[in-house]
Amino acid sequence: MTRQLSIPAIFTATLLLGGCMVGPDFVRPEAPYLDSWTQGASGLPVNSKTGFTSRSEAVADWWTLFKDPTLNAFVNEAYQQNLQLEAAGARVYQARAQLGIARGELFPQQQQGFADGKYLSISRNDPFVQEAERFVDLNTNFTRYQVGFDAGWEIDIWGKIRRDVQSAKANLAAKIASYDDVLVTLTGDIAVTYVTIRELQALIAVARNNAALQKKSLDIAKLKFENGTTTELDIDEATARYNDTLSIIPELEGELAEAYNAMSVLLGETPGKIKPRMEKRYARMPIIPAQVAVGVPADMLRRRPDIRAAEYRAAAQSAQIGVAQADLYPAFTISGAIAVSSKEVATLFTKNSFDAFINPGFTWNFLNYGRIRNNVRAQDAKFQELLLDYENTVLKAYAEVETSITAFFKAKQQTVYLYRSVKAAKDAEARVLDQYRDGTAGYDRVLDAQRQIFTSESRLVSARADVLTNLIAIYKGIAGGWIPPNVKGFVNDKTRAQMEQRTNWGKLLESAPDGVDQPES
Repeated sequence: MTRQLSIPAIFTATLLLGGCMVGPDFVRPEAPYLDSWTQGASGLPVNSKTGFTSRSEAVADWWTLFKDPTLNAFVNEAYQQNLQLEAAGARVYQARAQLGIARGELFPQQQQGFADGKYLSISRNDPFVQEAERFVDLNTNFTRYQVGFDAGWEIDIWGKIRRDVQSAKANLAAKIASYDDVLVTLTGDIAVTYVTIRELQALIAVARNNAALQKKSLDIAKLKFENGTTTELDIDEATARYNDTLSIIPELEGELAEAYNAMSVLLGETPGKIKPRMEKRYARMPIIPAQVAVGVPADMLRRRPDIRAAEYRAAAQSAQIGVAQADLYPAFTISGAIAVSSKEVATLFTKNSFDAFINPGFTWNFLNYGRIRNNVRAQDAKFQELLLDYENTVLKAYAEVETSITAFFKAKQQTVYLYRSVKAAKDAEARVLDQYRDGTAGYDRVLDAQRQIFTSESRLVSARADVLTNLIAIYKGIAGGWIPPNVKGFVNDKTRAQMEQRTNWGKLLESAPDGVDQPES
């Protein structure tokens, strides 16, 4: 009776202990605190003439604020075609499958059904058979049929498997946050590349316009030389300046071709299709919004996917400490089998053919504490590293936004001065050219005036591009972490079809409801 009661007693005890989990429970780490944007060393106040406002509003589709249909189309196409984004989505589905593996370990880890039929013929010359036949007439030829099922289960008393599930869930959440981060980066890269293309187109136009202006002054110098009112030196200087300006155009066109190809890669298409689309309309810079809603730093911490990913990676590693600590304690297992066996198929599934056994037990690596304890320490040190990485990610995010706000405002100030410089240079060039025609000014003053126009106009174009790129950096810093409405799941239809054709993914390729992929705290 004692032997019969021991099995259910052990089983009940192990189930009662099953709620225990060793290792630390993850708590969201405290982030470095910043109560408001101070613009770093610049001291620029928010909600002033800088154009910034501290109101918090939805800025998910921030690129639409530039009111540029071509840019909007590029962003939408990239969400469906960019290969790096597709790869990030595939990593999400990989993490989902790994979470399924971890959850499966909560159930019997060894499961096997078996069936066999055997015909045995034993040698009558076998000494054991000969000895047995002294007492009984032994049949040395017989048949046996057997059908059954066996299983082995390591009971999760110390929470090792449940901690591993926690780790897998946090890892999945980190992959989703990393996908969002790729999405944010992709959108910013498209916008910056678009601005770069428009900047180069504008610089080429400036160079051509200035070359035309310099050609006009060269013709005047030639006419004055023919009339004997100037020397050939003026023609040489005008020719050198004119050709020097022309030489800049091929260099800019080469950079423009490189920018076109960069945009093609971002859109996941072969080169050659971007140039016609960006030359159909007048090449102008996107419109700069009158005000920029930067919100407060706390909004950024909730939205930025790189910060969320750093938090989830720490959560995943925290659970691994418990997985390592569980090895310090004995592992309890239950194994068993159920089968039917008979010498005839007809009697295989009768009452007397039933076989079964159950085998509770435990294993304990009590002589390996040095190895196991050091593994716990290694996992804990890695967790501490990820906590510090989280804090550093927050600090870098603060610095990025602060720097971008300052750079945006300074670039806007620069454009004001350069607008004035361009106007004054054009007025000066018109006056000095009239004086050169009249013979009251030397050609060196004409060259200086034209050089100033080219320099000021080129700098103005670059400054306007800097305003836009810094504004893009602000939006990236404060508005990341969303799934646009045209993004269904983590891969596009083409990629999903390829994966489903190779493997039965079940429902894993569907979008998860809110909260399913969040780590446990």
